[in-house]
Amino acid sequence: MLPVTGGLALGLAVAFGALFGWLLHQGRLTDYGTIVGQFRLRDFTVAKVMLTAIVVGGIGIYALVQLGLAKYHIRDANMLGTIVGAAIFGVGMVLYGYCPGTGLAAIATGSVHALVGGLGMIAGAIAYAFSFDWVRDNILSVGKLGKITLSDASGLPAIAILFILTVGALVAFYRLETSAAR
Repeated sequence: MLPVTGGLALGLAVAFGALFGWLLHQGRLTDYGTIVGQFRLRDFTVAKVMLTAIVVGGIGIYALVQLGLAKYHIRDANMLGTIVGAAIFGVGMVLYGYCPGTGLAAIATGSVHALVGGLGMIAGAIAYAFSFDWVRDNILSVGKLGKITLSDASGLPAIAILFILTVGALVAFYRLETSAAR
């Protein structure tokens, strides 16, 4: 299979990005109340969409790699960087009411407060770029595990991890739906 590059790649990126944004909107994830409802443990739409995306994406990537149509590009596992990044992301999402993807989709729907938050994301990205040397030396170097996968760390084959993840997601869906029905 030939790689997709140039104008075709850019066109596909825009088309898939627009489709992704439309799907986020259709799933009510561009609605501030839906995101806040997740953090208030009253609306689990975000959890269900994320679990679905993780499972479908994981299975899709696994299938593409097995078919020889894609390759894994393993990044260094930096545990302190992951913890700090997740904390910043979580606090930002609670304050903003969107994650970056849903925020951009909300901007596309005309949300002014999402636009203000989007400008904040750009400012944060610029601050990160200027502080990267310090972050690399003081955060990314702590708990650096190298290029390791969950399969490497657990000793389980990738297909077993995908199976456990899928079953876990189905159990979570069932629990969320039955608790919501009460």
